[in-house]
Amino acid sequence: MRMDKLTSKFQMALADAQSLAVGQDHQFIEPVHVMVALLDQQGGTVRGLLTKAGVNVNLLRSQLGVLIDKLPKVEGAGGEVHIGQDLAKLFNLTDKLAQKRDDQYISSELFALASMDDRSPLKYVMEQAGAVRGAIEKAIDDLRGGAQVNDP
Repeated sequence: MRMDKLTSKFQMALADAQSLAVGQDHQFIEPVHVMVALLDQQGGTVRGLLTKAGVNVNLLRSQLGVLIDKLPKVEGAGGEVHIGQDLAKLFNLTDKLAQKRDDQYISSELFALASMDDRSPLKYVMEQAGAVRGAIEKAIDDLRGGAQVNDP
């Protein structure tokens, strides 16, 4: 996936996720790193979107922290991290959703929606926090007002 197709906010969240993975001595950036970055992002839309969709965001954030703590640590890697296979797959699902909506750029809101289509620990903790795909999709539609993402 081309990273220049991500919105600027989504690119910043990915950089924050990379920093989080480095700080935790993780070898791979996983979907949970990205979701934590999106929830913690100043001026981001994902926290408000998920709240509007009925998700207990504080519970979700707490459960994501537990998942991050369980990820394997690699010492001596010199801060080198890579995109994990699960994250690459989820980016592809997000890209597909953006294409279906005729978006020119891939937004972080669609990452949250795509996570509900994935079979991953992220989907599980999102469901535990009350996430429902249809509610997230409706919240995205309400947020956008039918507009497409044509601006980074």
